[in-house]
Amino acid sequence: MRRLLSVIFWSVIAAAFIGPGTVTTAASAGAGHGLSLLWALAFSTVACIVLQEAAARLTIGSGLDLAQALRERHRGTSVGALVLFVVVGAILVGCAAYEAGNILGAVVGAALGLELSPAALTVATALLAGMLLTLGAPKTVARLLALLVALMGIAFLLTAWRVGASAGDVVRGLFVPTLPGGSGLLVLGLIGTTVVPYNLFLGSGIARGQSLPELRFGLAVAVGLGGLISMGIVVVGTAVSAPLELGALGDVLESRLGGGMRRLFAAGLFAAGLSSAVTAPLAAAITARGLFANEDEAEWRPTGLRFRAVWIAVLGVGIGFGLSGIRPVPVILVAQALNGILLPLVAVFLLVAVNDRRLVGAHALNGPLSNTLLVVVVALTTLLGLLNVMRAASAAFGVDLPGGGTLIVAATLLTAGLAWPVARVVRRVRSAA
Repeated sequence: MRRLLSVIFWSVIAAAFIGPGTVTTAASAGAGHGLSLLWALAFSTVACIVLQEAAARLTIGSGLDLAQALRERHRGTSVGALVLFVVVGAILVGCAAYEAGNILGAVVGAALGLELSPAALTVATALLAGMLLTLGAPKTVARLLALLVALMGIAFLLTAWRVGASAGDVVRGLFVPTLPGGSGLLVLGLIGTTVVPYNLFLGSGIARGQSLPELRFGLAVAVGLGGLISMGIVVVGTAVSAPLELGALGDVLESRLGGGMRRLFAAGLFAAGLSSAVTAPLAAAITARGLFANEDEAEWRPTGLRFRAVWIAVLGVGIGFGLSGIRPVPVILVAQALNGILLPLVAVFLLVAVNDRRLVGAHALNGPLSNTLLVVVVALTTLLGLLNVMRAASAAFGVDLPGGGTLIVAATLLTAGLAWPVARVVRRVRSAA
């Protein structure tokens, strides 16, 4: 029963990363390249588990969540001020920008099954999200989000089953990595929609009170199921041809498979949007509390004024863009650039922190296997972050980037250049008494 409750609790992470962006990216992968990119989602699911486990273990070992640990380690230094600026900017701006996409995505899903105006659906979605957030305790919110994840999973996996993909194609897609022409940036998109910086702050912020065995079991099962749902969406995407339109996908599924498939797909898309519309403001509030609050400060408790003010502001941005019908492109570009910086910064910090005996203690210290997995994931997330910064800068300044291969080589060289100083820091903190 405790393990089952842990799975339900950690479903909040799956609810956070399976949003409209994931649905669109995964379905586009299926529409454009069939099942050949399933391996990217398999890898990103493992990477998400590794990073989330490290962030939660940091909290269990040190008593500090990720935001608090960042603040305390760099308190009173110029580096600390820069870190605080990047984290606050990336989390708050990023969550606000993506909240708009979450609400718009939920509205698209609802519109496929309900004959209501977009404005009415936007307000209804925002009210539902606000009601869930008003419940206060993050653990209560997490349990309710588990129901949405279950609805979303059933809808997408049933739809994928009805599409009828070949078992052989699925196995090849999972275990034989390939890069079809023009798929390089799409692969990075599949990884980037699963390994999301603000989810690390969210997972770390709610990890208190968990034991390590329960934490590892719950995270592995919940995030693994989330990855399975994302793979199901890729299968669903194979039912249509690129370029993908979500509304058209619902129509195609209905015409090809019948049996209310349009409404089933709509339910999954709405659940994906609503669940992410709850977790993005919640993550922003938890991160802000870790960065700015003193221990047990009343106004930063889940029912406190400042905690609620943060998530209300993030939710309000989403409502504003949803009612205006304007895509928040400039804000999303800024968010992508900031998150491109934040993702490698947090990944490297986690690698150092869980090797710091004085911070996490001997029982939560990284072992050889954990270090090997985390080093691989940190290298990948650093590469991904650098690529996101380059892409955001290209879009902002109207500069054409070189081909995908050249871009990846350049980011790989920059990542390799960071490896030596990070390795030295890890050795130093690990050997400290």
